[in-house]
Amino acid sequence: MSPLNLDRLIAVLQDYVRSTGSSVDLILVGGLALQAYGLRERVTLDVDGELVGELESLVEFLRQRHIPADLGENMSGWAVVAMPPGYRTRTTVFHREAGLTLRLLSPVDFVIAKLRRGTETDLDDAEFVVQKFDLATTDIQHAAEQAIAASPKDTALFIFKRIVAAFCKRIEANS
Repeated sequence: MSPLNLDRLIAVLQDYVRSTGSSVDLILVGGLALQAYGLRERVTLDVDGELVGELESLVEFLRQRHIPADLGENMSGWAVVAMPPGYRTRTTVFHREAGLTLRLLSPVDFVIAKLRRGTETDLDDAEFVVQKFDLATTDIQHAAEQAIAASPKDTALFIFKRIVAAFCKRIEANS
């Protein structure tokens, strides 16, 4: 499996739109989002994102081209900790053409998406976005509080709070 970059993804999605007549509206979340944010050397093998459109046919189209995809229609439901309410309305368009729209989460929402998983790679990705966009830890904490308020009560929220606190300390220490 070869690494995936934005140019290859766009070319494959253009082919999908042309060959199926379907449209794609995709919020990028993982390594491809980081490439779009400017971390061009970020290597990824798959597409992660929230899709508006026909999910099954797109996933099959990508699979046939040896591109793994972790796509869904509601990324807020991918974890116990919800995304901050309104994350979809805060996206920005990264690429748009007939039948194809690629969006990016707002930088703070991207950080929250990464902190919900909390792996070391996720923390490094989130730190890149914090530094690139000069985000304040108070903005991250506020978005985390919104995410917690929108989430079902669960012990996972305590873990998320600890991840957010440790991450904010890490950011302040590296400032």
